[in-house]
Amino acid sequence: MRVLIPFTRTGLSLAVSLLAGCSLLTPPANDELRKDALPNVSVPQQWKQPADPGAVTDSEFWKFNDPALAALVNEALTYNADLRAGAARVEQARGYVTVAGADLMPTVAALAKGGGKWSGDYSGMQTALIGATWEIDVWGRQRYGARAATDSYASAELDYEYARKSLTAWVVRSWLLAVQTTEQEGLLREMVQSSGKLVEMAQLRVKAGIGDEQDVAQAQASLGEYRDLLRQVQLARTNALRALEVLLGRYPGAEVQTASSLPALPGPVPAGLPSELLERRPDVGAAERRVAAAFNMTQEAKAARLPKLSLTATFGAVSSDLIVLQNKDNPTLGLGGNFLWPLFNAGSLKAQVDIRTAEQQEAVASYAAIGLRAFDEVEGALASESALRERQEILKQVAADNRRSMELATVQYKIGNGDLRSILQEQLRLYSTLMTLVQIQGERLAQRVNLHLALGGGFGIPPASTAADQPASPPPDKPAS
Repeated sequence: MRVLIPFTRTGLSLAVSLLAGCSLLTPPANDELRKDALPNVSVPQQWKQPADPGAVTDSEFWKFNDPALAALVNEALTYNADLRAGAARVEQARGYVTVAGADLMPTVAALAKGGGKWSGDYSGMQTALIGATWEIDVWGRQRYGARAATDSYASAELDYEYARKSLTAWVVRSWLLAVQTTEQEGLLREMVQSSGKLVEMAQLRVKAGIGDEQDVAQAQASLGEYRDLLRQVQLARTNALRALEVLLGRYPGAEVQTASSLPALPGPVPAGLPSELLERRPDVGAAERRVAAAFNMTQEAKAARLPKLSLTATFGAVSSDLIVLQNKDNPTLGLGGNFLWPLFNAGSLKAQVDIRTAEQQEAVASYAAIGLRAFDEVEGALASESALRERQEILKQVAADNRRSMELATVQYKIGNGDLRSILQEQLRLYSTLMTLVQIQGERLAQRVNLHLALGGGFGIPPASTAADQPASPPPDKPAS
């Protein structure tokens, strides 16, 4: 139903009064959202796993005093395909904010038509009109839409910030894995060389008449096994380099250069408090903004079921060479209004409210899942840090004992009081322990990166934009801007 009503000062005053009296509902506050999303979670005062107290700092320990690593991280932040897609999503969200904000402003259009006596409709009419329409946001539908777009934009920026930090962590971990396999390759080369010497020793004993061919065969078999392990590690290193190059946006040719040995473990990262985690991590903040956006979209759908009121204004001139116009006054000015109330729509508008409500519930559940994952990642990284540290100390002693045992077995074999099998067994134990030690050292460094990321700490790379600088929503009492 459309009704044209005259525009008067009384009507304008009524519209302004309606706008002033329509305040918007606000999304749930942080504490309220957490209680609703995590009703079965009791956040402890301290982490369950051992952790150093204090606030997380925006350190750059991940560089490990290696300028080449820092250059690789910057290269990935520039050329990584997934990150560029994330930046495009931020720009899309920015555009939606502009579109939603435009709905709050009047729309103006111009129409011109001419053609002399034989124009397109054979009327000879010449027209020039400018029209403006402004929907008065009585119930807040457009403002809710604008707030939802702003919150979606903020969540996209926070997602992008977290993606940058995650990419940095992936690059560092991939670099550490490549360096770790490089060290393991060096150990295996030593094992091959040592096994080759045992083969020579067994052959010399046979020539001297104090050995047998079985010792030679066992030594040669052991040498072949170490060569096979060396080839496996070389393939693992190649795959690690290729994975790193994909992150960098390069062709995966396994040609990137890395360090030859793992760096020393930096000092402990202060772990902060569990209660601070949900305020610090960008992905948690993004989930919170998505809840706010879903809330505003729900309110927008509810307001869409209510009447719409819009004001119109036209200014123009009309003339004709063939038709005598009844009113020849030019230019003309027209003011009016439209009133539209969706009385029957087969339940589609109510269904939209139900859909938006379900989306809001989904957003709250997603916030809970991300929050629980954040807690789990920190506790897991702290537990791994503790376990790996203890294992490293144990295996250092095991390696020392194995080395001493192998030296004694070698001496016994040289003087003819032992057999080659004992040396081979001690050699296998020693190098297996050394390989595990290198792996644990790499895992400790990787877990330190994981812990820093899980705590929401920075990596020294400033984000392209900061979502915290963006307002969560426009002022609720401002109807048209």
